[in-house]
Parts: sequence; C-alpha cells; structure tokens
Amino acid sequence: MEAIQLSAASQVVEVNDRAAFMSLEAEWNQLVETTSHELFYRHEFLRLWLDNFAAGARMRVLLMRGEDGTLTAALPLVEERTSMYGVPVRQLTSAANAHSCRFDMLAREPDAAAQAFLAHLRATGGWDVLRLTDVPDGGVGFRLLEAAKQGGLPVGEWESLQSPYVPLPAKKDAYFAKLPSKFKANCRRRRRKLEEKGKVTFERVSGGLDLEGTLEEGLLLEQSGWKGANGTAMAQDAKTRGFYTELARDAAYRNRLALYFLRVDGRAVAFQYGLEFGGRYFLLKPGYDESLKECSPGQLLMEEVLGDCLDRGLTEFDFLGPDMVWKRDWTDQVRRHTWLYVFNDTAFGRALCAAKFRWVPAAKEVVARWKK
Repeated sequence: MEAIQLSAASQVVEVNDRAAFMSLEAEWNQLVETTSHELFYRHEFLRLWLDNFAAGARMRVLLMRGEDGTLTAALPLVEERTSMYGVPVRQLTSAANAHSCRFDMLAREPDAAAQAFLAHLRATGGWDVLRLTDVPDGGVGFRLLEAAKQGGLPVGEWESLQSPYVPLPAKKDAYFAKLPSKFKANCRRRRRKLEEKGKVTFERVSGGLDLEGTLEEGLLLEQSGWKGANGTAMAQDAKTRGFYTELARDAAYRNRLALYFLRVDGRAVAFQYGLEFGGRYFLLKPGYDESLKECSPGQLLMEEVLGDCLDRGLTEFDFLGPDMVWKRDWTDQVRRHTWLYVFNDTAFGRALCAAKFRWVPAAKEVVARWKK
C-alpha cells in the first residue's frame, strides 16, 4: 500500500493486495450508500468478481481519504497486459466485465476525486491506457474523463450498451394497462397453448437448504439453449459458474436473491436469475426451454415476475445488458452505458488514442463505402 499526499485535507492511497481490500468492506459500503447506492459497486460484489475473474491480476484500488481519515472516494482497477491492434499495451481497467453489468468511480466530491486519482496515476505511471467499462449516463466516471481532457491527456469514449428498464408504478394495473393490446393478447394465447401441455406454475426462490440444487436446475436450463450452443452459458466456464454460484449464496444470505421459475407439471421451462436491492429488481440471467418457443415461456415468466415486483412494491425492473427486441415488448426506456478511455500523456499513448478513435474508424468507413 502506498500513499501520495495531496494537501493537508486529503490523500490518495493505493491498495494492491486482497487482504487490504477485504478490510475496507464497512467503509466502502458506507461510501456506496451515501453516493450512488448501486448494488454492483458494493464491496461484496467486487470481492466475488475479483476472486473469480481476476484472482491472479494485480489490483490497483485507488482510495481518497479526508483529513479525518474518512473514505471519500474509490476507484477499483486491475492491471492487464493486453494488445491493441497487435501492439502490446499496459492497461489499467475497471474491476468489471460483462457480468458486472455497470461500473463507476465512487466519490462524495467527484471533481476533487477525479483530479486526485489522475495526479496519482500520472505520478506512479506503469500504464498506457486507463479503461472504465459500462459507466452509466450521469456516472462519476465522466468527471474523470473531463479532468483528463482538461489536463491535456488524450481521451475517447465508446457507447457500449443501452439497457432497457421499467419504471414501476405504484399500482399494478396501471403498468399492464399501458402495454399494447396486441402484445397482451399474444401472451394470453401463448399461455393457453402452454397450459395445454400441463399444469403451469410460478415459483420464486430466495434461499433455503436446496438452493444449490435449485440454482443448478436454472443453470442447466440456460445452458440447454442458444447460450449453450454459443458457449456463453453460466455453467460452461469455471470462472463464470463460480462467480454466479458464490453470488447466489451471498445474495441469499443478504436477502437479495430472486430465482424465478415457470414450470409445466413441475418441470422448469423458463428461469430468471435476479437480485433485488434498493427497491429495484435486476435481471442478471434469463433462460427458457427452446423446444417450447412457440409458447414463449420466457415472456410468460416475464409477465409473472413483473407482476410479482409490482406486488412487492418495487420501483424499477432493470433488464441490464444489451438492448433486445423481447425486452422492448415491456418498456421503451433505456439506460445508456459508455466505455471511457484515458491514454497516458506519451507519444505511445497519443498514438494509441489516434489509432482507436481516428485511424481505425476512418479505415472502416472507407472499406464500407468501397463495398457499396
């Protein structure tokens, strides 16, 4: 752990080992709760992510403390040796990937934290590019980008996701009444078709002694479809499986887990792996029996889950992930996410920035025009 003194009022501390990071849980979560209050930025979520996806990586977790020692800002990063257009690159990246859903810097005073963290990174060096992935609109990470730009560093941004979400009204009927009549009629028709195959039941699991078996049932259902064929199902990769299994245990312990099932004669035909936090439901992973696709079991389960969320008084259903047609059946609202890039102020850093945000896009545009 090292510290760089900024003023009499604050200092930046860098944490590089797991034990030191583990000791931060209480004050880290207090910082989350007083800033973004976002589930995916909490210490326990980051810990599980680091243990499963970055166990061998060097952590560079930046902390800023006030004069009284209170944690006022945090930016969890990991070092990567990667390549960009075939060239070896030293990259500092957010402690996040596609399974993190979104990421941001935490800060009570965003502008001060952005300036302090950039000063620390420029002083310590050892990187060519800093990358923050899937920062939501309005995120504090954009302050870091702006501070870098004002400091003369090359920067760039790339829109990664438009994640649909449903603002849930206080009354259940008010939401369903606004859905298109044709879509609701299709759902009724598909439900009748599914009911012809057996007794249809809906189940919500939040824990219990059989949690491992119930989760396994859901993982196998997800793997049985196109995700299994593409090799992207939760159960197919050891790191991914470990992450979601440990996350389910932790979430059950903290009363946040919501595994939903639609069953026909007791057999699971649709599944959602979700988390509930701060009055919001987050859909991390869905799956359904594709042999029954003419009945749309996934959409029928969506109808049940949304109804349950409304009954439970939740204020938002967050689909997470990319925009998809089936998600838009339920909402017209999206939350934009962006990858933010800051390149070191070196000739190499400036060349990388130019390649990524000018030269390569220009070459692609020329090729696209030529193909026409």
